[in-house]
Amino acid sequence: MSELVTGEAVALELRPARLPSRAMAVLLDLIVAMAVYILAAVVLVASTASLDDAAQIALSIATFLLVLVGGPIAVETLSHGRSLGKLACGLRVVRDDGGPIRFRHALVRGAIGVVEILLTFGVVACIASLVSARGRRLGDVFAGTLVVRERVPVGQAGFVPPPPPWLVGRFSELDLSAVPDGLWLAVRQYLTRMQQLDPQVSWTMAERLASDLADRTGAPVPQGVPSAAYLAAVVNERQAREARRAFAGGPAMGGVTVPGGGAAANGAPAGFPPPAVGVPGGYAPPSPPLPAASQPDASTTRPVFPADVPSADRPSTGFVPPV
Repeated sequence: MSELVTGEAVALELRPARLPSRAMAVLLDLIVAMAVYILAAVVLVASTASLDDAAQIALSIATFLLVLVGGPIAVETLSHGRSLGKLACGLRVVRDDGGPIRFRHALVRGAIGVVEILLTFGVVACIASLVSARGRRLGDVFAGTLVVRERVPVGQAGFVPPPPPWLVGRFSELDLSAVPDGLWLAVRQYLTRMQQLDPQVSWTMAERLASDLADRTGAPVPQGVPSAAYLAAVVNERQAREARRAFAGGPAMGGVTVPGGGAAANGAPAGFPPPAVGVPGGYAPPSPPLPAASQPDASTTRPVFPADVPSADRPSTGFVPPV
């Protein structure tokens, strides 16, 4: 497991791809590229038979650069780090901070890859990958990128805490089509790691991610809703939509089961306090203790989030379980 530290001091757990899987992905990419190059060369020879030798050589070099160099660069740029070989092997190229790559990253990787992969038959790339602690070749070092595994076993995936019940379904009309995969990844990683962060860093990171998410959706964060709870509610809504698409006609899979059932006004389940409006941080004070006979079972209550419990020297995210 590799921990990449972002500018907000958040450690991102990414699994760097090792040499065998990377070699398989490169081999698949080269097979596809060579097939396209051979087809283009045959068409080029047939269509330029009337030209002189110098013109044919120039066109051959241009075709080589366009297919074997420009092609992978274009594919990685447009797919944000997923070539055909990497897609088949479950790999992806990301930046050192875990974000999606851009054209300049793909250009540097492709240009250096001509030397360390094509001209040396991959010998230089293999040596560099074996020496590197994270399996990076020279193109990754100069471009500031890393090839990671996207397919992580389900049992090793981080647990994303559910949102407060009074926020479930509140963002059903939100447009999530403009939110990029990189932002979803950052939000999910924050939610799975927020208990391990410094409280001030956790609060700042939640505010920034909530602002970025609101900019992408075109709707501001509702007043009185804590940033961490807002992020969890939006992720919950996205999961519910994916579940509805996967199980067409079935019930929504993103809701939170409420002990005792029932629903209160404004869509808030019965027995849970509504959001505190006008209180800094949106923190809702605990309700009076319930009678002993009506106390909910401890196995059905959500765990306390230490990073979100307010104190006198740090702000509150309001992301606390209901009583």
